Amino acid sequence: MRAFVALPLVLPPTVLGFYLLLSFGRDAPVGSLWADLTGDGLNFTFTGILLASLIANLPFAVQPIQRAFEHIPHNLREAAWCSGLGPWQTLLRIELPLVWPGILSAAALTFAHTLGEFGVILMVGGAIDGETRTLAIAIYDRVQAFDEQGAAQMSALLLLVSFITLGLVYGLAGRRRWARG
Repeated sequence: MRAFVALPLVLPPTVLGFYLLLSFGRDAPVGSLWADLTGDGLNFTFTGILLASLIANLPFAVQPIQRAFEHIPHNLREAAWCSGLGPWQTLLRIELPLVWPGILSAAALTFAHTLGEFGVILMVGGAIDGETRTLAIAIYDRVQAFDEQGAAQMSALLLLVSFITLGLVYGLAGRRRWARG
């Protein structure tokens, strides 16, 4: 299972995007199920690129959250069970509050990483103005049009968002360390 979750880290983005494009098609099980539930397709839609981004960046979320759960002392879980809490109550009352900062950090870092996603997004969503053209694709388009100033402005915006995200993540981590003493 770990290898499957980590697969997007080693697959070329265009390969992952190609297989997601096939999976999201109306004749494929995932695409067909989605179309039956919503009446819409996934390919070349905002929903499709959102789902593709989540799949492509899943390892960036799973690994930090998994590490946060691994750092919970086992005797804390045992104490909860001895106190009469079941597995779900232990998860909700003990474990989730302890790993919440890790979940927030994982979400923030995954969000920041998805902003720069290119290959998967281009394969699944194309570059439809007002629908699936992301900032990363727009930067590429500006470079192809020899508009360095436009590409630089968009790149600066992504850089700013990245710094803000990292500041929030490290600020949260520092606050958590400070609270523990």
